[in-house]
Amino acid sequence: MLDSGSAARARKIAQFDPNAPGDAEGGLFGLPFAPEDAQVVVVPVPWEVTVSYRAGTAQGPAAVHEASLQVDLYDPDLPNAWQLGLAMEEADAEVAATSARLRPLAADYIGWLEAGEPTANAEAMQAVPALVNAEGDKLRQWLAAKTGALLDGGQSVMVLGGDHSTPLGFLDALAARHQEFAILQIDAHCDLRPAYEGFKYSHASIMHNALTLPQVKKLVQVGIRDYCQQEAEFIEQSHGRVALFGQRFLSEERYAKKSWKKVCGKIIAQLPPKVYISFDIDGLDPKLCPGTGTPVPGGLEYEEAAFLIRSIVRAGITIIGCDLNEVAPGDTDWNGIVGARLLYQMANWMAVSQGRLAARKHE
Repeated sequence: MLDSGSAARARKIAQFDPNAPGDAEGGLFGLPFAPEDAQVVVVPVPWEVTVSYRAGTAQGPAAVHEASLQVDLYDPDLPNAWQLGLAMEEADAEVAATSARLRPLAADYIGWLEAGEPTANAEAMQAVPALVNAEGDKLRQWLAAKTGALLDGGQSVMVLGGDHSTPLGFLDALAARHQEFAILQIDAHCDLRPAYEGFKYSHASIMHNALTLPQVKKLVQVGIRDYCQQEAEFIEQSHGRVALFGQRFLSEERYAKKSWKKVCGKIIAQLPPKVYISFDIDGLDPKLCPGTGTPVPGGLEYEEAAFLIRSIVRAGITIIGCDLNEVAPGDTDWNGIVGARLLYQMANWMAVSQGRLAARKHE
């Protein structure tokens, strides 16, 4: 007997035309599903308080949702992907409002730090990190509770930022439900700085914070091409807990005419049976994400990233959760267009790894 969510999903599948144009009144990707009857729920987190260069990523969830209506739903590897039941929750208005309120304060504080000169309002500036950190604690707790409830309800979860600080609460929820797992991080930056610029939950500190969770047994970083000496030393002293597949290594493999398939094999060999994927869109070549906050030359091509994710699943690894962050709209729709397609691939292949969706056999 079908539960109410399954029954509602079956009715919607029977009535939906996947070949029709995306309906602006519909859900994510124009799909007919609501969070309560979806198998995979995307939780948007419009938060960008501590961004240290260019802002805009708080508008990422809205940009991705809008662009998703133009995505064709057919996938040759996953012909029934649209039937999965994929939906995005409404963005939390309080989270968005708090981010909008704190962002100017944090920006002023960062400017004050960079100036390096005493000012008349030094006392007020010095109080900013504590205020931001307190709100970061609340965001972390809110997201842990929200994603935890979805997981306990039998749904799969993906977080859509916002800046890269946003998914920490989701990692807390997963750590409470899995004894051990690895994080696969696709990124231009290591994000291993402790409390960068005084902000405990800085976007540049997400992986430092994640590694405080004992359940995170391994961090595998792919595409890194901008990091500081402190982060390099942290990796060297991690006794193998952090494995770096930086851009220089990836490029040298390519110059040596190693196939991307073989390189992916080396990456996958570092992963345990369960993995969480954290995808900062600046891990891609910046031509694919020109609006992102801190673009860096180099990076993965879209299909390289998609192939890596598919290969992880085909290797029998379970993706227990994932996030996509730092999709800032910028001056064009291009950022949302790429972000939407990446989100579709990540959500669907996570579902395949969990047995929710069947993939065609790959030769």
